[in-house]
Amino acid sequence: MSVIEEVATILDRAAHDCHEVDQFPAGHFTLAQAYEIQRASIARRIERGERMKGVKLGFTSRAKMIQMGVDSLIWGLLTDGMIEEDGGLVDLARYVHPRVEPEVCFVTRRAIDAPLTSLEAVDYLEAVAPALEIIDSRYRNFKFDLENVVADNCSSAGLVVGPWSRRFDGLANAGVRVQFDGRDVQVGTTAAILGHPLRAVVQASRLLHGAGMTLPAGSLIMAGGATAAEALRAAAYVECHVGSGRGALGRVAFTTR
Repeated sequence: MSVIEEVATILDRAAHDCHEVDQFPAGHFTLAQAYEIQRASIARRIERGERMKGVKLGFTSRAKMIQMGVDSLIWGLLTDGMIEEDGGLVDLARYVHPRVEPEVCFVTRRAIDAPLTSLEAVDYLEAVAPALEIIDSRYRNFKFDLENVVADNCSSAGLVVGPWSRRFDGLANAGVRVQFDGRDVQVGTTAAILGHPLRAVVQASRLLHGAGMTLPAGSLIMAGGATAAEALRAAAYVECHVGSGRGALGRVAFTTR
C-alpha cells in the first residue's frame, strides 16, 4: 500500500468512527502528497454515498499564517455529509474534539474553471450567507503541522449555513460576534478574512486552477475563519451574527448535545 492510501485510510477511519490518531512523523509525506491524501480520503466518502459540495479555505488570516510558519493558504473539500441544519441540533458524538469558528459562505452561480480577478468574483456568485464551521482535527490533542492538517482535509468536519442574501457590498468590515447561550465568546470582523471575504473567492479560484479542478455552479465556498475557533461543549446554544443594523448579513445558529 502506498503512503497516500495508507494515510488516507487511517484518517478516513478516524473521521468516520470519531476517534483520534497520532500525528504522522515529519517527512512521512510532502505537502503535495498531503493534498493527494486529502482527495483520496474524500473519495472514500463519495464511495459511501456523499456528494461534493464545495471547498473551504484555511489560514486566511495573517496571524494564523505566521503562527504556522507558512506564507500561503490551505484548502479542503466539503461534502453534503458535513452539512448541519441552521437552527438544528448538532450531535457532538459525531466529532472527536470539535471547535467552531464564524465564517462567510458563498454559493456559486457559474462554474469556476479559471483564476478570477477581484472584479470578476461577484459575477460568479449567486449569494452569500453567515456561516459557522465546525472544525475537528482527528489528531491527538488537536496538534499538527502543515502537512498533517492538509492531509486531514484541513480539519473540515461540519458547517452550518444561515439565510442567503445578495448583500455583497456589506462584507468589507462587518462585525462578527459568536455567542454561547447569549454570551460573547469571540468577537471580530470580516476584514480578518484576507482583508475582505471576496478575496477568498479569488484565492479559491487560483488554488482550484492550480490543482486542475473546476468548481461547479451551486458549489459552496467557505471563506475562512473571522475569529479564533472556540471549543464546543454539550447543551450549548451557539449563535453567530455578521454585521449589524439594516446592512447586516444575518445570523446562524445551532444547539449542541
